[in-house]
Amino acid sequence: MKILVLNCGSSSVKYQVVETTTKEKIVDDDIQRVTDHATAIKEILSKIDLSEIKAVGHRVVHGGEKFQHSVLVTDEVLAEMDKITYLAPLHNPAAMAGVRACRAQMPDLPNFLVFDTAFHSTMQPGAYLYGLPYEDYEKYGIRKYGFHGTSHQYVAEQAALQLGRPLKDLKLITCHIGNGASICAVQNGQCIDTSMGMTPLAGLVMGTRSGDVDPAVLSILCEKHHFTVEEAITYLNKSCGLKGMTGISSDMRDLEPIMETNPRVKVAIDVFIHRLIQYIGGYVAEMKGCDAIVWTGGIGVYRKFVSERVMQHFNFLPNCQKLIIKTNEELMIALECEKLLKAN
Repeated sequence: MKILVLNCGSSSVKYQVVETTTKEKIVDDDIQRVTDHATAIKEILSKIDLSEIKAVGHRVVHGGEKFQHSVLVTDEVLAEMDKITYLAPLHNPAAMAGVRACRAQMPDLPNFLVFDTAFHSTMQPGAYLYGLPYEDYEKYGIRKYGFHGTSHQYVAEQAALQLGRPLKDLKLITCHIGNGASICAVQNGQCIDTSMGMTPLAGLVMGTRSGDVDPAVLSILCEKHHFTVEEAITYLNKSCGLKGMTGISSDMRDLEPIMETNPRVKVAIDVFIHRLIQYIGGYVAEMKGCDAIVWTGGIGVYRKFVSERVMQHFNFLPNCQKLIIKTNEELMIALECEKLLKAN
């Protein structure tokens, strides 16, 4: 079955045609500098053979509490998605623009939403609630949601295959480490905790994101830089992390060759690795053990010095294996669409 997979950003649209039977990518391309998603979708459809496409799968960053599983797009679903735009104002509107363009231009083809947050919906309140008045959670949905869920699910399933054991019998820590980075504790096949929060800003130090900071830092940044709150959040998202700490680059490929000769780069990488160790250690404690630590993402797969330095801290786990698995989020989205098509 051929599925068109779309990942609509604010200024780009990445797309693949995936054959679910063979798990092959038939088409893999993108359109940059997008100003109108309807025009971009029209261009994409002109480049592919639509006769064999059975459905369109859309990657959606945030599903809130309402959407804890992938879902067929209906008018009612779109109305609900509009209500939670505030949870991901930079990401969800672009995805919904892509959905509406597909429905307008291919009205007979089913569209499915596959959420980055869905895999983490199995977290319990002890893991996802913040230390805020409960009314803030009830009224505004302020809680941890987690992201990269499709990637964490994929590599967890692949790890079980490599280990030759049922996923439900395993304790895994999956590390999606790239320019954006998150860690997930997977026990009995379900997420029990993850490092990102209500937004992808929380957790690990990343390429341009600060990760966890004292909330009072926001006030100081606003005072010293004369930021609005929105400007301070943008600063934490786009000017911090490895980029801000090194003053050189957000890309570990640029930083690795000079980390032993540039003190500022060395310190930034030390902070980056320290945060990884903290989160992994916490999840080992939560699960009372770990069968494997799984590495994926650009840094996790290709910058092996990171995982090697981290794994040295977990030698006390004699049966814990290190696995490096290249993620495939588009395949997971296509397979979700195939499953839902068959169910419907």
